[in-house]
Amino acid sequence: MNRPPSRSGKSRTPSRNATTHAYPRSARLGETLREVLADELVRIDDERLEFVTVTRVEVDPEMNRGIVFFDSLAGEDGDALILQAFSDHRKRLQSSIGKQVRAKKTPILSFRPDEVIRSAERIEKILRENPSPSREATVNEDNYVQKKVFPEPADDFELDDEDFEPDDLDGEA
Repeated sequence: MNRPPSRSGKSRTPSRNATTHAYPRSARLGETLREVLADELVRIDDERLEFVTVTRVEVDPEMNRGIVFFDSLAGEDGDALILQAFSDHRKRLQSSIGKQVRAKKTPILSFRPDEVIRSAERIEKILRENPSPSREATVNEDNYVQKKVFPEPADDFELDDEDFEPDDLDGEA
C-alpha cells in the first residue's frame, strides 16, 4: 500500500536507525516509574513504608495517570496505614519522578494493594496445607527431594510361596 508523502515531505515510515521496542511505551515508563519510586521509598523516613515493595506501575496510554501497586509484610492489615503514608508523600514521589524521568508530563499517581500477589499467596497457602498425593515428596539424607511415584506397600502384605506358582508364567491358565 503506497501512501502519499506527508505535507512536511518526510517519510511516514520509521528510518532504519529508529529503535523499536518489544513492549509499549506505557509499559516501559511504568517499569521506570517503579524503579524511581522504589529508590525514593528508601529515602523517605516513614516507618509506615519500611516494609513496602512497589510491585508494578500501570500508566495509561496518554501518560496522565499511573496506578502504583504495592505489597507489604504487614499484609492486608497494614493497607490503611500504607495508603495514608502514600497519600502523605504523593507530592514528593511525583516530584521525584518529574526530576528523574525524561517525559513531557508526570502522571498523577494513585496507590493500590497488589491483589495479584496476594491471590497467588493464598493459592500457595492452600496448596501447602492440602497437598495432593501426586505432589507428596520426601527428602533423603543427602537433602535431595524425591517424588513419591508409587504408594508405599501395606505393612501387613506378605508374599507366600503358595501365592506364586512358576506355571503361572507360561501363560496357560
